[in-house]
Amino acid sequence: MGALSPTLVELAHWSASVRLADIPLPVRHAARRCLIDTLGVALAGSGSDVAHQARAVCRVTAAAGHSAVLGDAQSLSAPAAAFVNATAGHALDFDDNCYPGFVHGSVVILPAALAVTQMRDLSGAALLTAFVVGAECEYALARALTRQIYDRGWWTTGVLGVVGSCAAACHALGLNAAQTASAMGLALTGTGGMKAGFGTDAKMLMAGRTSEAGVIAALLASHGSQGPLDIVEHSKGLSVMFNGGVLLPLPALGHQWSLLAPGVDIKRIPICLSSHAAVDALREILHLASVSADDIAEIICDVPPIVMQNLIHDAPTQRQQAQFSMPFAMAATCLLDEITLDSLSEATINRQDLQQLMRRVRMISSKRWQPEQLVCAPEGAWVKVICSDGSCTERFCAMPLGSAFNPLSPAQLQRKFLRCAVPVLGSTDAHVLLERLEHLERLPRVRQLLPSLNSVEPDAS
Repeated sequence: MGALSPTLVELAHWSASVRLADIPLPVRHAARRCLIDTLGVALAGSGSDVAHQARAVCRVTAAAGHSAVLGDAQSLSAPAAAFVNATAGHALDFDDNCYPGFVHGSVVILPAALAVTQMRDLSGAALLTAFVVGAECEYALARALTRQIYDRGWWTTGVLGVVGSCAAACHALGLNAAQTASAMGLALTGTGGMKAGFGTDAKMLMAGRTSEAGVIAALLASHGSQGPLDIVEHSKGLSVMFNGGVLLPLPALGHQWSLLAPGVDIKRIPICLSSHAAVDALREILHLASVSADDIAEIICDVPPIVMQNLIHDAPTQRQQAQFSMPFAMAATCLLDEITLDSLSEATINRQDLQQLMRRVRMISSKRWQPEQLVCAPEGAWVKVICSDGSCTERFCAMPLGSAFNPLSPAQLQRKFLRCAVPVLGSTDAHVLLERLEHLERLPRVRQLLPSLNSVEPDAS
């Protein structure tokens, strides 16, 4: 084993010592918003094909337990519940993002925290604390690695997500600093994530496996398994193998809260966040210039290079492709006004008028995207609409509605949650769940969080 890693040891010493009273009220508020959003989209995603597939596999491979499975009456062991719930949470690509690391953070952290706190029959306060710990550890490491790791081609949710899920699980298990550092080392040893999976079920399942891996590493460490504590700095470790050796000092944990700055982006619409600024710029053009779809000869989207890398489908025909397609985002905004989960059916995506308009959308990345511009608009967009009569209108959007700098209002977040949860739980139980999440610290037992599952809790072991 190499020399002790200051990175993992620092993360572990902080995370193992945190208590709810140490977390400022604004951080708790930001965390609750993430929990509300993530549980909502996970409930909606629980009806997807990939979520059904994950549950089907776990029925024959996983043990029963006390950890709830969203969209199902059964409860499973904590690793299995984390796997299926994180898969469901990412199934619709409607979950949140955080710019440190360009990660989908909450979708791998919350399922791990929920599964272990239910396994141990802990309180809502314990769930909230474990989630904050997982989020802050993952985002702190991402900040130390800089955005370079994402730009090098890694899907950082798969690479860094195990730190968040593992830290949350370790805290919920009550592990000490030494055990937590070992668990993180175990989790990082097998980490990885390739963008080649975009547009397929692999992306959603990778989120599930990332959450599961963090829980398993924490459980192994709780039984004495030792991990490589120097894996971040090791010559064959994370920073060298994944990031060209780039590694900055960690931010001041407990003083610089990533949940507040830069904060978390909560999606307003269920497509890749890389398209949201362009959608909002186009919506402004359509509203202010009174342009109709019939008038449009061409839509030109000038975006940062990272947007070009993420939105890879020019002629989508199914949901997963459409969610990573600028032509779909633009055409659907013109013809459907609002992109909803219902908009992502194959029948809608393949509508003749929508397909025709998609062919009039062009995406470029010009020299205007200099480093100083990317700081304030990492996935911003200049959108120009050219009409058939030769007139044109252009608008710029740096941060779309839902971003940390332009957040959804409480009413908008509640509306999104209920639209996702009501079809699964029914109106009464969805409102009960929302109330419990909004006052999570008061909940005595996390096993009581999901109202429709209260009556199906397995016998105590």
